[in-house]
Amino acid sequence: MTTDVSILDRARGCLLGGAVGDALGAPVEFLSLSEIRNRFGQAGLEEFAPAYGRIGAITDDTQMTLFAAEGLIRAQVRYAGRGICHPPSVIHHALVRWLYTQGERSVALQQKPDGWLVEQQALWARRAPGATCLSALRATTQFGEPAGNDSKGCGAIMRISPIGLFVKINDEHSQPNPAVCEMACESARSTHGHIDSTLSSGFFALLIALLLRRSSLSDAIATSRRWVEAQEGSAGVLAAVAQATHLARAGAAATPEIIEGLGQGWVAEEALAISLFCALRAKSFEYGVRLAVNHGGDSDSTGSLTGQLLGTMWGASVIPSRWLQQLELREVIEEIARDLVSVAEDCPSEELWPRYPGW
Repeated sequence: MTTDVSILDRARGCLLGGAVGDALGAPVEFLSLSEIRNRFGQAGLEEFAPAYGRIGAITDDTQMTLFAAEGLIRAQVRYAGRGICHPPSVIHHALVRWLYTQGERSVALQQKPDGWLVEQQALWARRAPGATCLSALRATTQFGEPAGNDSKGCGAIMRISPIGLFVKINDEHSQPNPAVCEMACESARSTHGHIDSTLSSGFFALLIALLLRRSSLSDAIATSRRWVEAQEGSAGVLAAVAQATHLARAGAAATPEIIEGLGQGWVAEEALAISLFCALRAKSFEYGVRLAVNHGGDSDSTGSLTGQLLGTMWGASVIPSRWLQQLELREVIEEIARDLVSVAEDCPSEELWPRYPGW
């Protein structure tokens, strides 16, 4: 694959690739491997199939990723206009706006949600949102506060990639920018309190940031692993990463049975491990995301994470056009990607305030 891909195309690839992986995995999210094969044949699911009453339906994974990205844009707009901002709190506020679209409420949201994203009525569809995210956001009394649970579900890592797309990183790939990891970890804690969720999210955000700047996947994994090694309580995440990378590099067969040996993806470190294995073994975008969804477990989340990695590595052009044409909210996803890159690279203009109010 070519490395001559622009930052914008990689960012588009990340968000679109994640949404495509999410939509591919949505029909089989709650099926066992035998059920998948009984329904779709021995090769498993290979193309979009109906879910939630349509083809190409996204789930809560992509919904929350879009709101996290919107929160980052609004944080930058606020900083440009007022000179002060705490991005994880603004992202937390954005996630509470997503909660509102799901018919739920938090006392922290004291007025009707604003901004253009919440006006996209298709985002109000309820697509099997995670119980931990719902309960943590419902319980929010102050933006930026950590969740009062010890959950390590994958509901944080699945939405964390916009931080990797947004935060500027050192030019030298060998030195991680602590801001990427710290922001991702703090944002993850707004819904999930377990250290495995926190560090998996920091690892994945840094991985995306490095891939965005043309690091190879192997080098990005090595750099991200060095960051995790320096953190307390990192044994669980390091073990998951080591198992995935060892299997991928040892020539283990890329089969659903091997993937299920890494877990089911319901918790953060397992979802991370599955996405790393599938991305390392991917011969193409299609191959990688198909591999990521055909297992008994959280197929839409592992498909989304794998799609995010491959889309960032190779750019949006590698995503099959037939899938993009059927993808729900494709235009909204593309617009968020463009705006995220624009405000990350340049000082936001006052014209953005009505769309992304930074109060």
